[in-house]
Amino acid sequence: MLRLEELELTLWREACRHIEIGEAAERFAATLREHFPLDYLLLCRVDPDQDRPEIAAVAPKPSVMAEPLFAKTDPRGVERLRKWIRRGLPMRVGAMARPASSGHPLNLTPLGLTEKLLVPLQGEHGSVGLAILVAMPGREFTLRHEDQSKVLQEPMSVALDNDRRLHELRSLRATAEADRLSLLSRLGRTVLSDTIVGESSGLRHVMQRVQMIQRSDVPTLILGETGTGKELVARFLHQHSHRHAAPFIRVNCGAIPSELIDSQLFGHERGSFTGATDSRSGWFERADRGTLFLDEIGELPLDAQVRLLRVLQDGIIERVGGTDSIHVDVRIVAATHRDLSQMVREGSFREDLWYRIAVFPILLPPLRQRREDIGPLAEHFAQKAAARFGLPAVKPQPTDLNLLEGYDWPGNIRELATVIDRAAILGEGRSLEITKALGLAEPFPSIPRETSTPRLESVGLEETLDQVMKRHIENVLRVTRGKVEGKKGAAQRLDINPHTLRARMRKLGIQWSTFRDDA
Repeated sequence: MLRLEELELTLWREACRHIEIGEAAERFAATLREHFPLDYLLLCRVDPDQDRPEIAAVAPKPSVMAEPLFAKTDPRGVERLRKWIRRGLPMRVGAMARPASSGHPLNLTPLGLTEKLLVPLQGEHGSVGLAILVAMPGREFTLRHEDQSKVLQEPMSVALDNDRRLHELRSLRATAEADRLSLLSRLGRTVLSDTIVGESSGLRHVMQRVQMIQRSDVPTLILGETGTGKELVARFLHQHSHRHAAPFIRVNCGAIPSELIDSQLFGHERGSFTGATDSRSGWFERADRGTLFLDEIGELPLDAQVRLLRVLQDGIIERVGGTDSIHVDVRIVAATHRDLSQMVREGSFREDLWYRIAVFPILLPPLRQRREDIGPLAEHFAQKAAARFGLPAVKPQPTDLNLLEGYDWPGNIRELATVIDRAAILGEGRSLEITKALGLAEPFPSIPRETSTPRLESVGLEETLDQVMKRHIENVLRVTRGKVEGKKGAAQRLDINPHTLRARMRKLGIQWSTFRDDA
């Protein structure tokens, strides 16, 4: 027979060795038989959000329960049981010990006319449970067994806690997998990794430069027109770096209101400004040990550029309203479609920040300069569109490719993706209606006009995406007579956040006051 100290050590060893509660219970039962007249062992969880205890494991008999241990009709029973468990005192129950109703609310009738020893279990995070030792037929638990059972409490509590954590981990994994599959379905993909179409053709030289720095932490500036895939390259850099297991955080610098830039980038303390009801980590803290992608960095105001420069130099931030310095380990990848060197000459972008972020610039060519990639890109987007819209997959035909390759694509890859989506919808799974999607078969339907509505200017296919966006915003501002937000304002008509709209207007050089003066 094991001495009491040896018994406790053996139970601890089994609790730590077996993460599955069933395996741990089997080993517990085998060990306890050397010290107790044990027939079988039950380990139970007692969760506050359930109406009865839950049997976590039975050993060595896998199915002895024909009815629940706890009457569901008593809504206060679980709480009474939890209070009894917190007292932490083992109890013998049975014909030879004390009545089954004495001191606890369990219904032990399903266990038969056997002697039982109830051992309360309390986890370190407030979770509680119960071990029920059932005696061999004709045997009983003595007062000595009741006293010795206290050595079971800690190792068995740890086993139940480990089982709870394992269940939570499996639940989180299942939730994450469901989210992943849902995201793949919405994106029309089979894997989450970003595909670089054209890496061996039109983007060959670009990818060679990317591979030179993908495993280093050198600050990188990605330059290129709108829609050329700057974020895709930034994600590729992150996924192939030693930081790939840490977060990749994208920040659109042009969409952050100037008064919130510091709070968004560096975080804030509670009460630091009106509306700061809680402390908040900024994007730098959230991207710690990972990659922070500063998209449209040319839109940052000069004062924010100064504070960004300090972070790049020292790796230290301070939250708005805080006094503590916080060290962050972040790789910076920036991107812009603007000419930063010209902005430096004009004084709208700091020269020292330009030198800091442009250590290794990467220039993405527009789609019109890599026409050999239009076919593979069109096929790629056609497959995604089919998956996203629930349509049969249709490949572009040679005539479709001739049309696509003859177009200049001012909106680049983003515009191509939109055209293919439109073509897939118009083709209804039978074909890709490229001609209609490009607007070559018939003009776009005219917009009905009322006599009180100002005349809207038409949009030409020869314009860039920024020009189209600027013209459309200006048209809406004419209709709203310069009103940006509020009821019937431009933001409401465009279904966009007013702060985002103002940032976009600043970027496109639109003055709302001009249209208010027209009234």
